[in-house]
Amino acid sequence: MEEDTVTVDERRAWEIVLAHIENDLLLGRLRPGDRLPGERTLATDLGVGRSSVREAIRVLEVLGLVRTNVGSGPNAGAIIVALPGGGMSALMRLQVAAQGFPVADIVKTRLVLETAVAAELAEAVLSAALLRPDRQHPDRQDPDLGRCAQLLDAMDAPGLTEDEFLALDAAFHLSLAEACGNQVVIATMAGLRTAIEGYVRAGVARLASWPDTSARLRAEHRGILAAIEGADPAGAHGLVHAHISGYYAETRLTPAPH
Repeated sequence: MEEDTVTVDERRAWEIVLAHIENDLLLGRLRPGDRLPGERTLATDLGVGRSSVREAIRVLEVLGLVRTNVGSGPNAGAIIVALPGGGMSALMRLQVAAQGFPVADIVKTRLVLETAVAAELAEAVLSAALLRPDRQHPDRQDPDLGRCAQLLDAMDAPGLTEDEFLALDAAFHLSLAEACGNQVVIATMAGLRTAIEGYVRAGVARLASWPDTSARLRAEHRGILAAIEGADPAGAHGLVHAHISGYYAETRLTPAPH
């Protein structure tokens, strides 16, 4: 039993680092242009290994919040290049509350929000395509899905740990909300992120094969983005619903919502 506890602690140590840095960002203790303390300092201050610090910084870099420079000297290390988006005070309150929400309620909330987001993004792509030829609305542009695609590419990287993959997975779903631009939805999704990652991770132990499931999740993510880019609102809505409810049915964490 003691051995299992050590394994869990080691597996989640990088989350301690991530939460610490995110909290400093949200509270304004870290701002764009500031440099993070060195690996050794963070590891000592937080009581984790340096590998856990590196994992957390790697995730922050993929999410576009920090940029790292190798080597030594004043320009080495990680520098803050962006702040998390969304309504920060609401996000912090929701993050705390989300820890006690029932899994089934969070799943149902995701299904309502994320299917609507995907359909709305596809509608925006369709509207932009229809309006573009007559040039009556030159300011009408496709939603910016570049960050969504970047996160999918990051999930294809070899050697990702389960935790890294799931952090990127949650970031992808949040990036769709950010592309949609609704600040309330963004703050809600961002606030639920830790809770979502928590029970998605809990389901991994119930999977017959993590490599098979993660490959399927990658393919489903690509399908969702393709439906949005292909201006297919109904298809995007259905794919997101199947993606979210299918995982929970597979892991048997909760019955698949309808």
